[in-house]
Amino acid sequence: MKTTAVIMAGGRGERFWPKSRNSRPKQFLSLTSDGQTMIQKTVNRLRSLVDAEDIYIVTNSAYIGLVKEQLPEIPEENILAEPCARNTAPCIAFASAVISRKYDDAVMLVLPSDHLIGFEDMYISTLKKAIEVSLIGKNLVTIGITPNYPETGYGYINFGSESGNAYAVDRFVEKPDLATAKEYLASGKYLWNSGMFVWKISSIMADLKEFMPDIYEGALRIGEAFGTDAYNEVLEREFTAFTSESIDFGIMEKASDIYTIPGSFGWDDVGNWLAVERINEVDDAKNYIEGNVISVGSERTTICGGKRLIAAVGVEDIIIVDTDDAVLVCSKNSTQDVKKVIAKLKEDGISDLV
Repeated sequence: MKTTAVIMAGGRGERFWPKSRNSRPKQFLSLTSDGQTMIQKTVNRLRSLVDAEDIYIVTNSAYIGLVKEQLPEIPEENILAEPCARNTAPCIAFASAVISRKYDDAVMLVLPSDHLIGFEDMYISTLKKAIEVSLIGKNLVTIGITPNYPETGYGYINFGSESGNAYAVDRFVEKPDLATAKEYLASGKYLWNSGMFVWKISSIMADLKEFMPDIYEGALRIGEAFGTDAYNEVLEREFTAFTSESIDFGIMEKASDIYTIPGSFGWDDVGNWLAVERINEVDDAKNYIEGNVISVGSERTTICGGKRLIAAVGVEDIIIVDTDDAVLVCSKNSTQDVKKVIAKLKEDGISDLV
């Protein structure tokens, strides 16, 4: 059976302000020393498993030009433009309906566009196992990440009995407090929820029909119009009418035949500025420094400079990011709150900095 991939690339990356903006969000930025953008790395690591003509990018209509520029190998008809943000369930239903016009059935890998993988051979091996499991019955497979510390910023997957290369999922749980996260880690029965999925299109469409019939019917109408003169009108009408819902809540928490495969392949979701020091080399004082920067006696800092000189003297545990029109100075303990700057800018009507 044909293997396809759907890359979800419509996010705003607000915690990476001021580099990530509405006009060029995180997935289109390079945050590593190799110069590749996040979405380029996501597509490139799949090339041994999926043909370019079977990779689909679902993104905001405003980012079509960026996708074409950064991924010229992806056929233009495989760039699916969402007219508005409606979370992952409508995104996946949309892509499933379009791909079903090309293939009667196919395996679909569903992957975020802005994660990093440290060990790509292990990652591909894990996806191959997931593909095998997805071909059995109506199985829906999610890739869980084996935790190595009690993270409170991720949802978790509680898994049960082993079945072949996978484990039955008992339940999905929301982001825990620290005490609960420590219990999860000690139990050995929980994985981080990575947001990566593998299934047959027929399997996910059957569950969409059962649990999210309005989205299922609307997606079918979009798929039927794909490639016709009516497509843009139908897409606008149907997609904007969808309820904003995650695939986790809409399908994965309700369907049967849900399995997980543990992954230990150096995964990082690059969720905020703290990730930069994890994914790049730091100096002896645990600083990550790029750009026009002089650091004197500073420790455990991340400084991303631009043209202007940044002189950091005796500072510790902070993040400084300089762009042409804005500077971020942030305690490492407050990186999750960077998106509150976006909210304040919107409140004050300063849209050109968002």
